[in-house]
Amino acid sequence: MAGLKFEQALKRLEEIVEELEKGNLSLDESLKRYEEGIKLSRFCTKKLEETERKVELLTKNEKGEFEKTPYEEKGEPAAKSRKSRKKKKKADDEGFLFEEDK
Repeated sequence: MAGLKFEQALKRLEEIVEELEKGNLSLDESLKRYEEGIKLSRFCTKKLEETERKVELLTKNEKGEFEKTPYEEKGEPAAKSRKSRKKKKKADDEGFLFEEDK
């Protein structure tokens, strides 16, 4: 799957699902499509996880204002200049997640 783009993999996965749902394939062809679909699904999941790690999180600072905190590769916020403290995840009125001091 080298060189495959997420969008291409997702499109092919959708095609496979449509083919399997129609039920017109032989058992052997269905199994081949299913195996290809599993590989594509894993590829897409991996790409999404990689992207998620790069996304910036919105968190509230001490003043209650939102600030952007970039994600490190390990999934921990990169900016740890403030004292380490426990955070509680909450959702605001619009459903956006943020962390709040306990």
